[in-house]
Formats: sequence, C-alpha cells, structure tokens
Amino acid sequence: MVHGQRDSLNRLAVSATNHCLTGCVIGEVLGMAIATALGWGNLAQIALAVGLAYCFGFGLTAWPLIRAGLPLRTVVFTALAADTISITIMEGIDNLTVVLIPEAMDAGLADALFYGSIAAGFAIAYPFAFLANRYLLARGKGHAVVHQHHAH
Repeated sequence: MVHGQRDSLNRLAVSATNHCLTGCVIGEVLGMAIATALGWGNLAQIALAVGLAYCFGFGLTAWPLIRAGLPLRTVVFTALAADTISITIMEGIDNLTVVLIPEAMDAGLADALFYGSIAAGFAIAYPFAFLANRYLLARGKGHAVVHQHHAH
C-alpha cells in the first residue's frame, strides 16, 4: 500500500470511528442520565445506555441512507454492517471502564466522575475501534459499504 492510500485509509477510519463515537456518546450519556435520574440500578442503567448507543449509532448511519432514498432493507443491513463491530467495541470497553472506576456507577448527574468515567472509557476504546474500522475499510467492509451507497 502506498503512502497516499494509507493516509486516505487512516482518514476514513478516523471518520468512521468519530461517527461511531458520536452515536455512542449521545446514547451512553443520555441513557446513563435518564437511568440515574430515575434511580435505576446499575444493570438497568447499563442496558439502557448501551441500547440507546446502538440506536443512535445505527441512526446516524441510517439517516443519510434513508434521505438518499434507499430501500429500508438496504438501510438496515448497511447500518448493521457498518457499525455493529465498532459500537460493540466502544460500548464494551466504555462500560467496563465505568464499572471498574470506583464509585463511577454511583456518581450523580452533577458529579464530574459521572462524565469523566464515560469520557475515560471512550478514550480507551477509541484506538481499538479505529483499528477495527481501519481493518474493515481496507477489506471493503464496515463504513466502506456506506460510502458505496453514497455514490449512488
């Protein structure tokens, strides 16, 4: 692979990872905030946060495809192919980090620890998601599938 192709691949992988990060952060913070405000237990809190992270992550990928007029089946399969691995990596590492940081699961919405632990988890997860996205893009998978549909 020549230098320009590697740089281009890295830029695409950063873009795909930033896209994933955006959906995960929105879902994770919203889910944790809702569950914390409602006084839910840790398992329910994590389940809601992860569920919303997947919804927002897939939604951010699906929306432009829907606007492009692609059939729903294509939109769903493309979003799943593009984001499942990256979101799973982000969410797995982020939630493990939050669980392992002492008192993070008990932090309130006004506590810096609440947001800091989530941010730390995503900071740790980012390079792993980047590598996964780069690997998939190099093989014409992941967000490469989304870019194929943008060309239509």
